[in-house]
Amino acid sequence: MWTLVALGGAALIAQPLQHRLGRTTGWPLAALFLALLGAFASQAPTVLAGRPVILEFPWIATLDVAFRLRLDGLSLMFCFIVLGVGTLILAYCTRYFPKHAPDRGLFALLCLFAMAMLGLVLADDLLLLFVFWELTTISSFFLIGGAGPSAVLPARQALLTTVSGGLALLGAVVLVSVTAGTTRISLLLENPELLPDGGPGVALVLLVFLAAVAKSAQVPLHFWLPAAMAASTPVSAYLHAATMVKAGIYLLMRLSPAFSGRPLWIVLLLTTGLVTALLGATLALKQHDLKALLAYSTVSQLGFLVALIGVGTPEAFEAATVHTVAHALFKATLFMLVGIIDHEAGSRDVRRLNGLRKTMPVTAALTALAALSLAGIPPALGFVSKEKILAAFLEVSGPPWLGEALAGVAVLASALTFAYGFRLFHGTFIGPLTQPSLHEPTWQFLLPAAVAAVAGIVLGFAVPVLDPLVEEVIAATHGIVTDPHLTLWPGLSPELLLSALTILLGTVLFLARHPVDRWLHRWDTPVRAEDLFDRGHDSVVHLGAGVGAPTAGFAPVRHLLPVLALLVALGVSALLLRPPLGPRISGATVVEDWFLAAIITSTVAGLMVARSRVAAVSLMGLVGFVVSVWFLLLGAPDLALTQLLIEVLTVAVAVLVLRRLPTSFHPVRRTRTAVVLGVAVACGAVAAAGTYAFTGRRELSPGGRYFLTETEELTGGSNAVNTVLVDFRALDTLGEVTVLAVVALGLAALLHGTSPSGWTGPRTGGGPIHNEADNLMVIRVWVRLLSPIVVALSVYLLFRGHYSPGGGFVAGLVGGAGIALAHVSAPGAPLLSERRLGPPLVGFGLLVAALTGLLGFVEGSYLRSLHGEVALFDLTVGVSTALLFDVGLYLVVIGLVVTAVNRMDIPSEESGDPRREERT
Repeated sequence: MWTLVALGGAALIAQPLQHRLGRTTGWPLAALFLALLGAFASQAPTVLAGRPVILEFPWIATLDVAFRLRLDGLSLMFCFIVLGVGTLILAYCTRYFPKHAPDRGLFALLCLFAMAMLGLVLADDLLLLFVFWELTTISSFFLIGGAGPSAVLPARQALLTTVSGGLALLGAVVLVSVTAGTTRISLLLENPELLPDGGPGVALVLLVFLAAVAKSAQVPLHFWLPAAMAASTPVSAYLHAATMVKAGIYLLMRLSPAFSGRPLWIVLLLTTGLVTALLGATLALKQHDLKALLAYSTVSQLGFLVALIGVGTPEAFEAATVHTVAHALFKATLFMLVGIIDHEAGSRDVRRLNGLRKTMPVTAALTALAALSLAGIPPALGFVSKEKILAAFLEVSGPPWLGEALAGVAVLASALTFAYGFRLFHGTFIGPLTQPSLHEPTWQFLLPAAVAAVAGIVLGFAVPVLDPLVEEVIAATHGIVTDPHLTLWPGLSPELLLSALTILLGTVLFLARHPVDRWLHRWDTPVRAEDLFDRGHDSVVHLGAGVGAPTAGFAPVRHLLPVLALLVALGVSALLLRPPLGPRISGATVVEDWFLAAIITSTVAGLMVARSRVAAVSLMGLVGFVVSVWFLLLGAPDLALTQLLIEVLTVAVAVLVLRRLPTSFHPVRRTRTAVVLGVAVACGAVAAAGTYAFTGRRELSPGGRYFLTETEELTGGSNAVNTVLVDFRALDTLGEVTVLAVVALGLAALLHGTSPSGWTGPRTGGGPIHNEADNLMVIRVWVRLLSPIVVALSVYLLFRGHYSPGGGFVAGLVGGAGIALAHVSAPGAPLLSERRLGPPLVGFGLLVAALTGLLGFVEGSYLRSLHGEVALFDLTVGVSTALLFDVGLYLVVIGLVVTAVNRMDIPSEESGDPRREERT
C-alpha cells in the first residue's frame, strides 16, 4: 500500500521537481524506484515460502467489493519487472532528453503509470483491477501523445483500442459480480464453480479474452502498438516492451486457472497466440525502422506467451514465466540501445546505418548480448525460455499431432525471430562505416541498457536462481507445488533439436535476406487491421455528425422539435392504446389545485402572447413561483424552497442576458405564431393529461414509507429529503455536484477573456432617470442591508438541513440568490467582480465533499455518514459527517453562482456601458 502511496506522491511532486532539475529529475525518481524494489525484495522470502502478503480495506461492502491487495508469486514477478525496468528507464531519461527539453510532465506520468501497473498486478479484486487497468490506459495515452503533434493520432488509436478492451473487462467484472456474488479474485480462483456457465460463461470468456487481446496487441488488435512507436524511446521501452503490454498477459495468467477447462478458452488463446507470433515475426522481418521492428517483435513475443497460457499446463506456465522475465530484459535493452543509436546517428533506418561497431563498440556489444537472448541462443536467458516454450508445446495434451504442429509453428516463428534479430545487428554494426564522426555515448547513457543486457546473460548461466519464483508462480496460479529445475543445458532433448533447427532456418533466412526482403515488400496482408480501424472510426464520426445534424445550430426549434414530437407521439399512442388507469385516491385533488392550475394556465397564456422580453421572463418566473406554492401545499417545503430559489436565480441571470438584447421580440408572421401556438397547446394538453393520469392514483410507495419511518433511526436526521441526499444516496449526490462543478469550470473556460468585470464606480450626470447607477440606488441600499441577513440565513439553513428544511444545496441557493441580487444591483462590486473566485470555491467544495467520503471507511464504506453526540456545557448536540458533506455542496453551489454572474455579465454595446468603453 505504501508503495502505491509513494508512487502517487512522486507523481505529484515530479512536475515541480522537473521544473527545477530538468532531465536529471530521473535520478531521484530512479532512487525511489530502487528503494521500492528493495521493499518488495524484502517481502520475497515470505512470498516464496508460500505465504502471500494480503492487505484489505473496505470499499463497497454491499457488493463485496474491497480495496484488496495480494502479493503472491505471480504479482511479485510483475512488481520486480515494473520497478526494476522502471529504475533503468528513469536513469536512461537523464541522458536521452536534451537539457532544455520541453516540460511535458513525462516523469509525473511515468510515476503515475508505474503506480497503476503495480496496483493492477497487486489487486485481489476485479473492480479494483479494472480501475488500475484504465489508469494505465489513460496515463499511456498522455505519455504517447506527449511526444508531439505527430504522436496525437497514434495516441488516439492506442487509447480507443485499449479502452475498448477496458469496456470488455468492465463487462466481465459486472457479469462476475452479478453471477458469482463477489469480485474477489482469489476466492473465484479457489472456487471456479462460482463463475457462470453456459451462455453467460461463453460471454465471460469472450470479454476477458477481448480485454487481454486489446491490451497486449494481439491479432487483429495489434496495429496500435507499432503506431505507438511515435512515443519517445523511454516510453516505448517502459510501456511497450516491459510493462503495459504485459498487463494483458498478467490478466490471462491470473484468470487462466478458472477457465483452463473450457475448450473455447484454449482454442482462442492457442490460435490467436500462434497466429500473432507468426505474423508479428514476419512483419518485423519486413521493417527497416528499428523501432518498428522491435514493436512487431514485441507483438510476436507476446503471441508466444498467449499461446503458452492457452496450453495451460504447469510446464507451459513455467515457460511463460521465464520468457516474461527474459523478454522484459532483452526488449527493454534493445529499445534503449535503438534510442542511443537514433540519438547519435540521427536515424533508425537500418539501410542508413552501417559499420557502427567501429565507432560504438560498447553499444554494439550490448546489442549483440540482447540479440542473442532475443534469438534464443545460449547462454542467454532467452535460450532457456525458448527451450521451455518448445517443450511445453510438444507436451500439450491432445492428439499426438497437435504438439508437433504447435512446435512446428513455434519453430517457424522463432526462425523468423532469429533472422530479424541478426538483421538488426548486422545492418547496424557490420559493413563499411558511413558516419566516421560518430562516437560512443557517455557511460551514464549506456549504463541502464548495459545492466539489462548483462542481466539477461548472467541469468542464463544462473537460471536456477529463478526456480523459487517460478515455483511460486505455479503455486499461485495452479495451486500445486512443482520443481521447475531450470538449467542452461538440459542435455539432448527434442526441444534442443528443434532449437538447432530454428537456428539453421534462421541462418538461411538471414543469408537470403535480400530476396526475402524483396518478396516481403511485394507481399501484403489482404486486410489491414489499421485500415479497418480507420474506416470504423470515420464511420462512427460520420454517424455521430448525422445524428447531431438535426440539432446543430442555435435556433430553438432544432432543439425543441424532437422533444415536442416525442411528447405528442406519446399522447397519441396513449389515446390509441387506452391503457387502464387505477382509481383516483379520495382527497388526492382539492379545490386549491384547480385554482393554482388556473393561475398557471392563464400565466402561460400571457407568456405566449408577450412581446416584451422582460414581461416574458417575469411571467415565466411567476409560473415557477406558483409551482413552488403548489409544492408547499402538497407538504414538500424543501421542494418549494428549492423551486423558489431557482426562480430567483433564473431571473437574476436572465437580467444579465437581457441587458444585451432588444427589449422586444422581433416580429414574426401570423401563420408562424399560429403554428407555434397550436404546437404549444397540443404539448401542454398532452403533458396535463399525462399528469392527471399518473398522479393521485397510488398510495405511498414502499421505498417512500421506508425513508419516512427509518430515516431518523438510521441517520440521526429527521429531514427525509436531506438524509436521502447526503446519507442514503450520497454517491449519486457527489456525482451530481461533480456535474455542477464541471458546468462551472466549463462556463469559466468558455467565457474566459470575454469581458473584464472591473467596476469603475457609478456613473454620475444625466439625472437618475437616465443613469443606471443612480436609479438603482434604492435597490443597492436594500441589498446592502439584506446581504448579512441572507448570508446568516444561508448558514442557518446549512446547519439545520439534517433535521428541518434546508441543507447544503438549498443553503447554497439562498446564498447564491443573495449574491446574484447584489451583483445585479451593484455590478462590479469588489468581491463580486473577482472573476477568479468562483472556480477555486467550486474546486474546494468538491474536494471537501469527496474527502468527507473517506471518513466513511471508519465504518466500512466510502461516503457512509458517521454519527455521534458532543456535549457542550449542559447540552448534548448530535453531529454527523453529513454536515461536512453538505458544506462541500454549499461551496460548489456558491462557486457556480459566482462564476455564472461574473462570467455572464458582459457589458452591452448598446447601453454604452463604461466597462466596455474602458476595455476598448
